[in-house]
Amino acid sequence: MKISKYIHSCLLFELDGHKLLFDPGNFTFAEGIVTPETFADVNSIIITHTHPDHLDIENLKKIVALSKAPVYANMEVGTAIQKSGLNYNLIEEGIYKIGPFKLKAIPVVHEPLLDSPIPQMTGFIINDKVLHPVDSMENKLTEYEGIELLLLVTMAPFANELRIAGFGDKVKPKRILPVHDGFAKPFFVKSRFQNYAKHFAKSGIEFIEIYEPGDSITV
Repeated sequence: MKISKYIHSCLLFELDGHKLLFDPGNFTFAEGIVTPETFADVNSIIITHTHPDHLDIENLKKIVALSKAPVYANMEVGTAIQKSGLNYNLIEEGIYKIGPFKLKAIPVVHEPLLDSPIPQMTGFIINDKVLHPVDSMENKLTEYEGIELLLLVTMAPFANELRIAGFGDKVKPKRILPVHDGFAKPFFVKSRFQNYAKHFAKSGIEFIEIYEPGDSITV
């Protein structure tokens, strides 16, 4: 299973010729490095919650127009995109099959934000190998301790490095792929990633330093 990162929290999973896209949000397209045409051949799209760094409706419409890919989302996301003329398939809790991907959908609680309502958000276990908690660091997610790969928020207005590293320490994955880092300039991202890598190495956890749009790993 190949996982490519396209800035911030936009991830492309590929397996057996099927391309599954997660959260093409506004940070992904902000500088024109990545465009909707980048995703013209995706087969499926999942949107985890309504925050604009995960859901960019206008660019999502362009991706769907190009790819004809179905969109999967929870009720709150679905209601939002339906208002813009997009259809969706409900995916909220339980086991789902999308192409070669087995997805365990988990309702998760977004970390608190200043003066902002908490959105409905859906996390995932992907092919029993990847924990995608999105913007949640709930204690209940530690039941997946020892999972092969954790997609870990690395910088956010709702968390500091102690909170983030503490969550990673509890989950104890074999490897960590950093996400949610589109706020910062490259030199700062690099310094923070190096800091995380040094921290997690003490516990034998590999922190994957990935920087360029489209860079990928294999799980």
